[in-house]
Amino acid sequence: MPLQSYASHTQEIEAFGLGYPTGRGERDQAVLGSWRRCIDHHRLDPAQTCEAYIVPESQLRIHREESESLIRIARSGLERLYQQLKGLDYVLLLADRHGVAVDFLGHQAQAADLRHAGLYLGAEWREDRAGTSAVGACLATGEALVVHQSDHFDFTHTQLSCTAAPIYDLRGELAAVLDLSLLKSPAERASQNLALNLVVAAARRVELANLMAQSRNDWVLRFSQSPDFLDVDPDAAISIDARGRIRATTHAGARALVAAAGLDWRKRPSLIGQPLEHFFDFDLAHLPQLRRNRPAQERIVRARDGNILFAHAMEPQRAPARSLTISAPQPLPAALGALTAGDPAMNALLHKAARLAPQNLPVLVQGETGAGKEFLARALHAASGREGAFIAINCAAIPEALLESELFGYLPGSWTGGASKGRQGLIEAAHGGTLFLDEIGDMPLGLQAKLLRVLSESQVTPVGAHAPRRVDLRVVSASHRALATLVEAGQFRQDLLYRLNAAELHLPPLRQRQDLAAMLDRLLADLGGYHLEEPARAALLAHRWPGNLRELSNVLRYAVALCHEPDAADPGGAQVIALSHLPDALQSAAAGDAQDTPATPALSAPHAAARSESADPEALAQLLAQCQGNVSEVARLLGVNRSTVHRRIQRMLGQRQVHWGDGG
Repeated sequence: MPLQSYASHTQEIEAFGLGYPTGRGERDQAVLGSWRRCIDHHRLDPAQTCEAYIVPESQLRIHREESESLIRIARSGLERLYQQLKGLDYVLLLADRHGVAVDFLGHQAQAADLRHAGLYLGAEWREDRAGTSAVGACLATGEALVVHQSDHFDFTHTQLSCTAAPIYDLRGELAAVLDLSLLKSPAERASQNLALNLVVAAARRVELANLMAQSRNDWVLRFSQSPDFLDVDPDAAISIDARGRIRATTHAGARALVAAAGLDWRKRPSLIGQPLEHFFDFDLAHLPQLRRNRPAQERIVRARDGNILFAHAMEPQRAPARSLTISAPQPLPAALGALTAGDPAMNALLHKAARLAPQNLPVLVQGETGAGKEFLARALHAASGREGAFIAINCAAIPEALLESELFGYLPGSWTGGASKGRQGLIEAAHGGTLFLDEIGDMPLGLQAKLLRVLSESQVTPVGAHAPRRVDLRVVSASHRALATLVEAGQFRQDLLYRLNAAELHLPPLRQRQDLAAMLDRLLADLGGYHLEEPARAALLAHRWPGNLRELSNVLRYAVALCHEPDAADPGGAQVIALSHLPDALQSAAAGDAQDTPATPALSAPHAAARSESADPEALAQLLAQCQGNVSEVARLLGVNRSTVHRRIQRMLGQRQVHWGDGG
């Protein structure tokens, strides 16, 4: 089928809309049905062309979050299919139920052309927006189909050949569409028959994987028309609850049930909750006889319509009995536990990190400069159980000209000035371990494409080499910049971002943590055991710490370097850090606090009472409670600086325990 001109394409659709037969008798009925919907329901004009639409980043993020579990389950199957088609220039899209591409696999060298054509992450392919397309028509009909070249309603898309299959959820609702497309393809529509078979099989496997993942506590019954493929690649599956009722089904499983009951597929009732014996000549008690301990040829079942199938029953994974007592939270691994001194937000983040540590998911750590991103990355590696090395590289600190050779390594003689024996790259050095890419947002775009290839193929090709080398590594990346913002600015690849942030951890800045006082004591103990005089402690607690933990560590090391006098009360004990040992900026801020004057001349009685620094700690505690622990608000009401409030709180700590925050 040669590509049509704009005029002939428009005329054919307009004539079809008026009731005339199309000039091409080979048009598929699914295509003609879509044309009819585009004309009658969506009121689209074939003469009005429209470029592919990519949804904004913020909207794409919402779509991806909604489909997160399906994307995760489908990913490995899509990568396997993409590898099978490698070299044929196919593009894989996973579109959600709204027609938005939420996952994408394609050649990065063609990224600009693919984005322009809509074969890219975030492309929206609903019929009412894009006209007839494989994704849009599949969503409308629920059936697998091919939309080849001039089958597209909009002439803009007639260079594409697209093949799509539906993916249904466990209740039989259409949840996503798997699309396999080409920018350029042979003219014959039949050239896409193989693509149709492949995409249908891949969608079926995604549905099966989804059912298996969500049916661990139920019986799962898998069917096949051939005993040879029953245990390796079944046709369909259903799950059955403890009462013998249908709990979930794949799309093919639903069709099998409908056929078994002799029902009309188009008028089928809800299958969920129906007893198993409505569809087969056995019930729940018969399932143990269909387990894998018997040969597949003997696991025969008969449907109510008389059809014979081979079945494989998988029993529930019994959950351990629940204890009646409330168990304490699991302790953090030592490496992660060392990063907190009791801050609730930090504790929650580290418990999440502990669950992620043994997984092989890429982790993106976001946080301000100096917040401890590399410490967290090292702790994740220590808790992961991986035997390889932890390899860290700061993408902002190495010149762009050297970054590629540092990451990928090079063979002897690859470039002038290189080591005579070549050099192993840091990616390969992290084999079996963890590669930490700090300030990943500063990586040049060209290297981002090569890193993406490493992550997708688990292979690295040194500079000057022709054959790739296999690598097994876990990637943890970090940035103080919002990578989504860099994507919108065109400075970071969107597809790489979604590869890196399978899990995202946000480190809180030090000024928002409630364990600063305890962190001070822990760090001073690590430095050799030092004691803080109260003015010095108050100054440290009042500081905003824009440099976070890095700045705090530097300040304490500076103070320790200047501190030589032992404590007079305990000559053999810890050395004392006074206010004079702190950097000048902290001393100046503390001196200003000591001389502060009221900013408001009149206060209500409770507020005036709370002004007393030492005589009335109960009044200060009452005001803190009234302000919900917001130190800034307390300082405003008292007419003093925040550091003054911190000092008063410190004086009170010896008498009672008070919890306060640093809001505002």
